[in-house]
Amino acid sequence: MTGFRLLIEDGKFRDAHGRQVTLRGINVAGDAKYPSAPDQPSHIATDFFDGDNVKFTGRPFPKEDTHLHFSRLKRFGYNTIRYVFTWEAIEAAGPGIYDEEWIQHTIDILRIAKEYGFYIFMDPHQDVWSRFTGGSGAPMWTLYAAGLNPQSFAATEASIVQNTYPKPDEFPKMIWATNYFRLAAATMFTFFFAGKTFAPKCIIDGMNIQDYLQGHFIRACAQVAKRIHEAGGIENDVVFGWESLNEPNKGMIAYEDISVIPKEQALKKGTCPTIWQTILTGSGRAVEVDTWDMGGLGPYKAGRALIDPHGEIAWLPADYDDSRYGWKRDPGWKMGECIWAQHGVWDPTNDTLLKKDYFGKHPMTGEHVDYAYFATHFFMDHVRQYRDTIREQHKNAILLLQGPAMELPPNIKGTPDGDDPLLVYAPHWYDGITLMTKKWNSTWNVDVLGVLRGRYWHPSLAIKIGETAIRNCFRDQHAAMRKEGLDFIGNHPCIMTEFGIPYDMDDKHAYKTGDYSSQSAAMDANHYGVENSGLEGYTLWLYTAKNDHERGDQWNGEDLSIVSVDDIPLPVSALPKTPDLNQSTSSLLKPPNTASSTQQKKESDDDNSVTPANIKRTLTNPSIMSEPSSRQPELKATPGYRAAEAYVRPAPITTAGLITNYTFDLRRCQFSMKLQAPKEAAPEAPTVIFLPEYHFPKDVCTVEVSSGKWELSSDEDETVLLQKLKWWHGEGEQSVLITGVVKKLNGDGVSGAEDVGYYEACNQGGWGNCRLM
Repeated sequence: MTGFRLLIEDGKFRDAHGRQVTLRGINVAGDAKYPSAPDQPSHIATDFFDGDNVKFTGRPFPKEDTHLHFSRLKRFGYNTIRYVFTWEAIEAAGPGIYDEEWIQHTIDILRIAKEYGFYIFMDPHQDVWSRFTGGSGAPMWTLYAAGLNPQSFAATEASIVQNTYPKPDEFPKMIWATNYFRLAAATMFTFFFAGKTFAPKCIIDGMNIQDYLQGHFIRACAQVAKRIHEAGGIENDVVFGWESLNEPNKGMIAYEDISVIPKEQALKKGTCPTIWQTILTGSGRAVEVDTWDMGGLGPYKAGRALIDPHGEIAWLPADYDDSRYGWKRDPGWKMGECIWAQHGVWDPTNDTLLKKDYFGKHPMTGEHVDYAYFATHFFMDHVRQYRDTIREQHKNAILLLQGPAMELPPNIKGTPDGDDPLLVYAPHWYDGITLMTKKWNSTWNVDVLGVLRGRYWHPSLAIKIGETAIRNCFRDQHAAMRKEGLDFIGNHPCIMTEFGIPYDMDDKHAYKTGDYSSQSAAMDANHYGVENSGLEGYTLWLYTAKNDHERGDQWNGEDLSIVSVDDIPLPVSALPKTPDLNQSTSSLLKPPNTASSTQQKKESDDDNSVTPANIKRTLTNPSIMSEPSSRQPELKATPGYRAAEAYVRPAPITTAGLITNYTFDLRRCQFSMKLQAPKEAAPEAPTVIFLPEYHFPKDVCTVEVSSGKWELSSDEDETVLLQKLKWWHGEGEQSVLITGVVKKLNGDGVSGAEDVGYYEACNQGGWGNCRLM
C-alpha cells in the first residue's frame, strides 16, 4: 500500500516515512442532521411530515463558507474530520432515488478539505433511527416500509419528537435518547438487524424487511463511495475510510423478558415504559408507566404517569395505500395490526403477553440470544456486507468498526473479520453525569463504564472523589475501552470517535455571565482522558456552524459545539496582552507578501546529548490579517471564548517512533511527551508537534528535549499558518517538555497575583477575572 497517506502497521497509524500518526479530530458538522431546504431544525414543526421533499445540499455548510470553517479547524490543531452525513440526505425522496446534487456538494467539500491536509473518514450518522423517531438518520419512507405511521407517534409515545412536541421550547433535555426503548426505534432496529429471524412475515418487494432496509442503506452509502471514487483525487488522499453505522442499537433483540426493564438499561428519563408497555400504547391502549429523572448518581424513579393514546395506533391503517412508494407488500403482512401480535408475541383480543422471551431465543434454532449473540451474529452480518460493498468502490477503505454505545465490541479476534489489516475500533464515550444533568461537578463523578461492566457490587463504590480522581477515572475508562478493543477485536488502532461536553450548563449561566470556567474544566478533563489512555486518535463531538446561545446545535436541545455565532473566537496568540476584538482571529489564511516566520534551531554537539533546560528562542510571530476576511462573518462582541483554551491544545502530529505518553497540563501550560525511537529514522522525517500560539507564543516559549535538535516555526504547508515544533532526536527513550504562557489571575485589584494556573485562576475568580498577563 505504498503511496497512501495513512497506513496501519502493528496497531498504529503510520505515514509513508514510518512515523506514528496521531489523529486529532472533530465531528463536522451537527448541521448535517437536518435538512437545508426547508431549513428544518428539530424545533420547527412546519411541513415536518413532508419528508419526501427535503434537501440536504449545503450541509454541513455552504461551499462558499468552507474555507472559513476548515481554516478555523486547522488553526485549532485538528488534522482529522469525522464527516457526518445521513442516509436521509442521500435517499430522502424514495427508495433508490439518490440526491446527486447533495453527493456533488459533498465531493466539492471534500476536495476543499484536501487543500487543508485533513484525514477524513465518512460517518453514516443516525440517532434513534431517524428525525421522525426523534433523532436523525434514515429517510421517512423507511417507517412506512415497516408498516409504522409516524404521524401517530406523538399520541402513542412510540417516539417523543421535539418537532411534534406540544411546546418545543419545553422539550425535556436529553429525553430524545430514550426513544431507543420506545416502540418505533426499537421495532426499526429489530427489523434492520434481525427481521428475518423475528419478523419473517414482513415481506416487501419479495424480500424480508431486514434485507430491504439494509440493502437500501448499504447501496446508498456505496453510491456516495462510487461517486467519490469516480471524482478522483479524494479517495485515500483525503477520505481514508468509512465508519459503520453510528451508534447502532439492538432494538428488542436479546430481551429476556419484555415485561421488565433490563437492569443494564442505564438510560431512564421521563416516561419509561417496558417494551411490552410500549407495544400496548402503540396499539392504542392506555397504560400507566413509571417516570424517571436524572440525578447526580444517575436515574431515579420519580413517579407514575398515564400514557393514553385514546385508541390511536402507531401502525399504518388497514386501508393504507402502499402504492405511494411503488413497493409491493406481501398479503401475509396485515396493515392496521401490530406486527408483534401477528408474530404471536401477544394476543390483542385480551391484551395478554404470550411470549415474554420472544426476542431472547432464536425462533428457529432455540439458541439463547443475548447481547454477545447479537454482536457476533446479527450485527457482524450487517457490518460484513457493508464493508464488502463499500470496498467494491473504495478498494482499500479502512473500516472503522463501531458497536452499540458503551457496550462491549463483538468478539471477532482471530477470525477473518478480526484479522482484517484495514480495521479500526471506533467506540464512543461520554461523561454521562455531566451530559445528562448539564452540570460540571469537580467534587465527584462516577465510573459509569465500571458500573456497566459490573466491576462494583454497588454503584456507590464507583464514586470518584476529587478532581484528580475524576480525571484519572476518565482516563481509565478510555483505556479500558481501548483494551476491550484489543481483547475482543485484535491489535488494531482505536479512535474515540465521539466524546464531548454540553456548553449550556447550569441553565446557560456562561451565556449570561461570560464565565466558561465549568466548561473549561470539563473539556480539559475530557481531553486528559483521551490523551493519557493510549488511544491512537479521537474526534471530538462537535462542530456546528449554526450553533447559537438560544438553540444550541439546533437539534433536540443539544449544545455541544465548540464554536457558536454568539461567542468570540480565541485570540491567535496570548500576545499582545489585550486581544483586539476588531481583529480577525479566525481568518487564518496567510496574507500576500508576508515573509515566513524566523526559524531558530538548537543543535547539540551529539544527537544523543541532553539539551539544557529552559532554553528560550525568540521568534517572530506570523502576521495575522488585521481586517476581517470576506470569508468571515462579523464578530459579535459577547463575552467568553467558549472554553477554547481547553480544546485548542498541543498534540503530536507525526512521531519518529512510538508514543509512550503525551499530555497537556493546562494549569501549567506545559506539553510533555515520551516516546521510544527506533535505531534508524529517516533524517527528513522528524517528530512534529502542533503548538498553538495562544498557549505557546514563539518569543516566550521554552523547549527542553532529551537529545537532538529542534526547530520551532510556522508554515503554510496546508494552507493555514500553523506553529509546529520539529524535533530530530536520537534512538531509544526520548522526552520533550514545552512550556508556554501561564495565565494569572488579574482583575478586580488582583493584578500581579501569585503565579497560579489559568484553569485554577478561572475556577477561583470566575472567567471575568481571567486576563492575559
